[in-house]
This record gives sequence, structure tokens and C-alpha cells, in this order.
Amino acid sequence: MTAEAIAPPVNSLAAPDRASQREITAEIGELHAALEQRERSGEAIPSTVIDFPAYRSSILRHPTKNLKLVDPETVELLSPAFGQRDVGAVESDLTIQHAGEPLGERLTVRGRLTDSWGRPVPNQLIEIWQANSAGRYIHQRDQHPAPLDPNFTGAGRAITDDAGEYAFTTIKPGPYPWKNHVNAWRPAHIHFSVFGSSFTQRLVTQMYFPGDPLFALDPIFNTIWRQKDRDALIGVYDHDLTSEEWATGYRFDIVVDGPDATWFENEGE
Repeated sequence: MTAEAIAPPVNSLAAPDRASQREITAEIGELHAALEQRERSGEAIPSTVIDFPAYRSSILRHPTKNLKLVDPETVELLSPAFGQRDVGAVESDLTIQHAGEPLGERLTVRGRLTDSWGRPVPNQLIEIWQANSAGRYIHQRDQHPAPLDPNFTGAGRAITDDAGEYAFTTIKPGPYPWKNHVNAWRPAHIHFSVFGSSFTQRLVTQMYFPGDPLFALDPIFNTIWRQKDRDALIGVYDHDLTSEEWATGYRFDIVVDGPDATWFENEGE
């Protein structure tokens, strides 16, 4: 008796053309080459391309009309706020938030938040969120057939110290499928949010892991078209950050402005 393959559930968010991975990868290469040529000709090209055709839903995820100024004071009245005492030390350890331990590779992520002059940015709220080790988010729109982990919620918070340092303990997230094209998979990543001094200053980015074979295949990662900018989003394995028989360690430093700034999901680009 032979087992029959179980078809994955139909997802209404699937891209309509359902291009193959080979077609998407070719598109990425062509788009990068065209952008490099435009830059060589003297055109100023932003670090990321908002309307990136290989990222099929990018047209739905960026403004198509002229942006309008909003009174920042009015926005702040309705936006989240926090104080240092609102963030507990235990929130930075995503492995102790439930009765049992989560499944997966336990790791420490430590880094330093600085400005373009290398000065530390202290007392900043840094938030992370991620999929579990099977590549599944606890979210009603994530229904692909990977198991949920009852001992892992996938969200944490920390405050940078006087030296701009932060640290999280978590598990390595798994890659996960998405419906951009046929058999599309996102590289494993952790989302980072730097709050700033108000909600309107919030910056969001992602940390990836070294050597991921999905890098060249992922159109979201490749909307950042310069290799050096993509490399800045890859955490560095640091054996000095490991804990014996407990966790591996990665360093992910974040620069908030200037020519060496970490790529963020900025509205201005």
C-alpha cells in the first residue's frame, strides 16, 4: 500500500499568476541587474524597491497615492505608549513564558543599538516576534500544516542598557511557505522593532541566519537589492555568546541612521 500525498490547504492570498520558483528567481536577477545599471548611470536608487514585481503582493503593500502629512500630536494621542517599568526582565526570554519549554534550537541574540556615529542609544524598547521552530506563527491567518507549539508564543521585549546593548533568549524559527509563487518559502528570520521615543518613530527590520539556502529565492529579502545591505540583516554567529549545553549565540547590531544604517521598513523609501 502506498501513501497518497496530502494536498496543502488552498489559500485565498495566493498570487494569481502562480509563477514557478525558477521564474521568480530569474525575475530577481533581472531586476537587480537593471537597478545596478541605473545606479551606474548616475541615478540615485533607494536601498529597497517598494514596488518589486517578483514580490507579487508588493503593489498591495505600499502607497499608490501621494502621502499626506498627519499631525503627529494627534497620532500620539491614539498610539501605544510605554514606560521602562512596563517591560519586565522576563519578557526578553521567550523560552520561559509557558509551563513547559518550547521545541527547537535554543539561542541567544545579543546586539548593540547605535546611531551613525557609533554612539549607543540607551533606554530604547526593542520588540521581537517570530515563527516557532516549525515555521508557524500563532495567528489565525497562518494555517499551513505545521504544528503549533503550546510552549512558544513567539514575542518578546527588552530595553537597551546605557551601552545600547540588548539581549533575547529564544529558539531558532523555521522557514515557512507563503503564496507569492509556487512552492515559495521564506528564509528563517526574526522581526525586530525599535520603538524610538514615540510610536511615529518606530522602525521595523528582520534578522536572518547565516548560510540560509533560501536567500537567493526570496523576493522579500531581495527587494533590498545591494548585497552589502542584505548582508547587514544577517546575524553573526558568535561563540562567545553561547552557553554551554544551553544555547548557541548570535550578534545582531542595529544602526538607526546614517550611511551604515540597518535596512528598515521605512515609509520614506
